[in-house]
Amino acid sequence: MEDNIRIVEERISAEEYIEFLKRTDLGSQYPKERFAERIARLVKNVSISLVARNEQGLVVGVLFGLTDFCYWLYITDLGVDRDYERQGIASMLMKTAHEIAGGEKDIAVYLIANENAVPFYKKLGMKFADDVMQYNHIEWTEWTVE
Repeated sequence: MEDNIRIVEERISAEEYIEFLKRTDLGSQYPKERFAERIARLVKNVSISLVARNEQGLVVGVLFGLTDFCYWLYITDLGVDRDYERQGIASMLMKTAHEIAGGEKDIAVYLIANENAVPFYKKLGMKFADDVMQYNHIEWTEWTVE
């Protein structure tokens, strides 16, 4: 990771997060229904909120997670600005979140990966799990934040 990128625990505003989503491939994971309202709740309520910024303060990476700080960590969002990919930012965000939640020896990490991100997560040592169940009755109109 470049020396001029800093990762901090920070509550990002919904507006700044939406602007960041426009520079990533992460924005396509959200349904269009009540998007702005839901993003506002997301940034307010996650257990772990990590933000990577460049020297100018621009958000270049974000990780949001939900955790009990005892057994598990669920990564809800992990994205990197397209201009900053392949610099180790996502790996550092994952490592930092794991440490904050309680560490590798105590905390299991779960997430849903889009198909383009699977190689990255496999490189981190993650494997597919077949014991996850789903209850999903929400409206879901696919779109991309632009």
